[in-house]
Amino acid sequence: MNYNELKPAGGVPVKMWTKGVPVEADAQKQLANAAQLPIVFKHIAAMPDVHLGIGATIGSVIPTLKAIIPAAVGVDIGCGMMACKTTLRAEDLPDNLAPLRSAIERAVPHGRTPGPRDVGAWDTPPETVDQIWSGLVGEFEQICEKHPRLKNTNNRKHLGTLGTGNHFIEVCLDELGFVWFMLHSGSRGVGNAIGNHFIELAKKDAELHQRNLPDKDLAYFDEGAQYFGDYVQAVGWAQRFAQKNREVMMANLIAVVKKVITKPFESHIEAVNCHHNYVQQERHFGEDVFVTRKGAVSAKKGQLGIIPGSMGARSYIVRGKGNPESFESCSHGAGRTMSRTAAKKRYTVADQIKATEGVECRKDADVIDEIPMAYKDIDAVMAAQEDLVEVVHTLKQVVCVKG
Repeated sequence: MNYNELKPAGGVPVKMWTKGVPVEADAQKQLANAAQLPIVFKHIAAMPDVHLGIGATIGSVIPTLKAIIPAAVGVDIGCGMMACKTTLRAEDLPDNLAPLRSAIERAVPHGRTPGPRDVGAWDTPPETVDQIWSGLVGEFEQICEKHPRLKNTNNRKHLGTLGTGNHFIEVCLDELGFVWFMLHSGSRGVGNAIGNHFIELAKKDAELHQRNLPDKDLAYFDEGAQYFGDYVQAVGWAQRFAQKNREVMMANLIAVVKKVITKPFESHIEAVNCHHNYVQQERHFGEDVFVTRKGAVSAKKGQLGIIPGSMGARSYIVRGKGNPESFESCSHGAGRTMSRTAAKKRYTVADQIKATEGVECRKDADVIDEIPMAYKDIDAVMAAQEDLVEVVHTLKQVVCVKG
């Protein structure tokens, strides 16, 4: 047995794959709160990157019967990773990687500025974006008919863009010297609007039915609730948007690399595109349940997934072992050990420069909150989940573009 078990009073157990990895007391309390909900099925699984979130703990897998907790899915709906192996090798990369990073930064909108001229959105989306949007817009308009406040969001103009915070694009080398492209993003502004809108509606629903919730952010929709069906449709749409968002970015990334590196190369030799903030219906222990992975990745037997480290640490392409006790899941990364504010107070630009030595990336005050020391040790995280996944490839970044 590779997990520890928490047994909260009056709730289901919490199985924690955290041996050798620190877990803050607040995160344990948050897990215990969720375990007390009457809708939770069998137990909650906590991954080794587990840390405090809003309402639900990041790094948790929450199976629910005939109900969904919108705040457990969160507001970055469908956030996840995409990685793509190429035929390029380390020696094919230029000695100076700065022009490559600059080209990527120009090709993919990233970051955010408030107001109508958001640098993280397209001014005029390219034709490739509009082609993908045409496959999404019909259902989005259906959703907006019932929930008009979702219409005026950055939707089409955010498709194929990176975002902010811990979202990133990387050029990596694997253990054999092959070049990979990897990126991390989700459903952007429109997913944020959908998440917040339905979290509010769930809280109102909870007030109406006077549920005695251990935390108001754990408000949920039962299958019979007024907005349950609307949420299922909207969250499913946002997850598809997120997946397409990563595909568009990857295509633009490969196209721009081909302009900088003149040697012809093939891409998608191996490719993985996986969510790590999402909900879907699955069958576990003989029951059809909604599985919410809040900072966790599906790890069915033989299924490929991505577990990134921080911007100065290794990342891993993994193959799931289909462990039933974790609801066939694994961690989504290293997991933070401190808040962004705490990291900015504790570390300096000099610390950031030292921690990201050998990586072509921004090394300024605005990215100190992403310093590698603000994250758990990725090797300890991997060791704690040896019965959940096996490592297929080990990647080390040489270029990192932060949102």
